[in-house]
Order: sequence, then C-alpha cells, then structure tokens
Amino acid sequence: MSDTKLTPMQIVKEHPTDEPATTVAIATRKPKKGRGLMPTRSPKFVVGLILVLSIVLFAIIAPMFTQNPRSTDNAALQPPSAEHWLGTTKLGNDMLAQLAIGAQGSLLVGLVAGGIAIVLSLVFGVLAGYLGGWREDALALLTNVMIVIPGLPLVMVIASFVPQRSWQLVAFVLGITSWAGAAYVLRLQTRSLRTRDYVYASKVAGERSFRVILVEIMPNLLPLLTAQFLFAIIFAILGEAGLSYLGLGPNSSITWGSILNDAQSGQALGRGAWWWFVPPGVMIAVLGAGLALINFAIDEVINPKLRNAPDAARRVRKAAKTKGVAA
Repeated sequence: MSDTKLTPMQIVKEHPTDEPATTVAIATRKPKKGRGLMPTRSPKFVVGLILVLSIVLFAIIAPMFTQNPRSTDNAALQPPSAEHWLGTTKLGNDMLAQLAIGAQGSLLVGLVAGGIAIVLSLVFGVLAGYLGGWREDALALLTNVMIVIPGLPLVMVIASFVPQRSWQLVAFVLGITSWAGAAYVLRLQTRSLRTRDYVYASKVAGERSFRVILVEIMPNLLPLLTAQFLFAIIFAILGEAGLSYLGLGPNSSITWGSILNDAQSGQALGRGAWWWFVPPGVMIAVLGAGLALINFAIDEVINPKLRNAPDAARRVRKAAKTKGVAA
C-alpha cells in the first residue's frame, strides 16, 4: 500500500482556514440596523397599540357623526339614552360630541408637547454627548438647571398669568418644561456611543459631525427616543388634564381636562351625573395605559434583562418544582 502525498493546494482545500479580520475591518464594522429597533410579537405592544389606535380613530371619525359639542339645544343633565348615548351636561351639551372633540384636543396637546420636548432633548442631550468638552459642560449645565426646576408648578405659575390660554400655549409650556430628564438620559447614551469603533472610523474617514450623528448614532438611539417621546406625550396629557381640572388649562378649546373641570364646577358628582365625568376619566386612563404598555415593550428592547426576565423566572420555577418532585 503506497502512501499518497497531498499537494499544498489539496491541503488548503481540505483544511480551509478563515483569515482573521483586519483592524480596519473590525473598526468599520457596524451593528446590523433594523433588528431590535422595535418590539415584535410582544403582548404589551399589541394591546397598547390597539388601545391607542382605537382612541385615535375615535377622535378622527366620531366628530363626523356627532352634533355641535357647544350646542345647548338639548335638555340638561339627561342620562345616557338612544338619543344621547353618553347623556348631556348641565348646559345641555351632548357628552359624546364633547368627548370626541376633547379627544382631538388632548391628543394634539400631547403630540405637540411631546414633539417640543423630544427636539429639545435631542439638542441638549445628543449634541452635548457627542461634542464633549466645554460645549457639553455648558449644555449639561442648562439641563441640570431644568431638572432641578419643578415642571408642573412652573406651568401653573405661567398659566395663571395668562388670561386667554389656547391649547397651543399649554402644549408649548408643557413641552419646554419636560425635556430635561430625557436629555440627561440621551446624553449619557450618546457619550457611550461616541467611543464605538465604527464612530471613530467615520470620523477618520472625514465624515461631518452632522452625518455621524444622523447615520451612526441616531439609529442606535431610536428605541430610547421612542420611549422618551411616548413618556413626554403621557406627561403632557396628564399635565393638561390636571391644569384644566384646576382651571388653568385651555379656556378656548375642549379637552378631556376641560370636561372634567366643567363637571367639577357643575357639581356632577353631587347630582349623580356620572356620565359627565366618568367617560373622560376612562379615556385618559385608557390612553395612558396604552402608551405605557407600548413604552414597556420598548423598554424590553432597550434593556435585554427585562426581555429575558420572564424566561429566567419560568426556568427558576421549573427547576424548583423539579427539585421538589425529586425530593
């Protein structure tokens, strides 16, 4: 039996070896985008999305089929009936019409205030975290000052000095007083991302700072930005409802908070007119719960420990149960 000698080419084919990646390849390697940015197949996300979309559709479609919410042609304090599904107020306003228009007002306040808050948090958070140095210190100082100042009492003071308050003014004031916490979180996360290899590679390649922030850093901040935006919307809607209940909300627009204020001033609870204050309260609670569930689902994307906690707990319970049976 003769020994067969293998040529070098045959040895290479039979025993392939992967060439190690170079330093440049490792430095320019980016994380895969589009994966893990949004929650998928999460019960919290699905339920929250259904609740929020239902209220949004109600705010868009319901006003088309209801009467004028300021009309006083109806009988006062009528309980829910076939003619008025949610009854009427002390002035004879149809509650279903007021609830539908109030949904539009509250959603607009939340979206505008949330948009203002997230833009300011991007400027004072992402920009400060990326620039570093004295510019970061200056922007961080303003952020820390706004964190120390209590937001809701400041809004109450500002609103008390303005006799005519529109929902735009209330949304603006709520937006400029609710961005500091999100800016602090975004600044810390951006400081961590600016030290990554692919960010350094983009700088070495001569990319402008604006493009580095937009292309390399922002996609990794998308889940966190979404969570902060939803939190700002929840804060704005609850803040507007609280201000309106105290008589400091918009006095030229109908919102869920203004409906609650009218019910309180009209002694709805003492008159037993539950249909005057229960529907707007339920709508605020449902919308807040829906946005909170979506926020919780996004938190699980940001923090893998939250996503893996249920599986880990089930494994621990299963191991304890197995051990107990074996004993």
